[in-house]
Amino acid sequence: QVQLVESGGGLVQAGDSLRLSCAASGRTFSKFAMGWFRQAPGKEREFVAAISWSRDRAIYYADSVKGRFTISRDNAKNTVYLQMNNLNTEDTAVYYCAADPRPAQAMGVWTDTIPYWGQGTQVTVSS
Repeated sequence: QVQLVESGGGLVQAGDSLRLSCAASGRTFSKFAMGWFRQAPGKEREFVAAISWSRDRAIYYADSVKGRFTISRDNAKNTVYLQMNNLNTEDTAVYYCAADPRPAQAMGVWTDTIPYWGQGTQVTVSS
């Protein structure tokens, strides 16, 4: 089992930045691909970013956040981060952290079968 706890959400204005954190406990964090997803009201959950567990730390982003969001991980702290810059109102959503033993590039494809999820943290961007 892997337990995931997100933090760092809040209410910000358009153009502001936020950094989300996801603390993991349980099984070996360093052997899991980690990802961030979000779900806006009335919409389905969507992929945001993922980072590989392997040494190359391969990273994948949704087109909507490329150039604005940065995912990173610190295996020593069992934590994955999502730095979000230049936020806009369309970024308003509940953000979820996820862990998957499969390759990171699959997280946006096999979302429904990702085994571990956090409880989510709300990000609200006002205009």
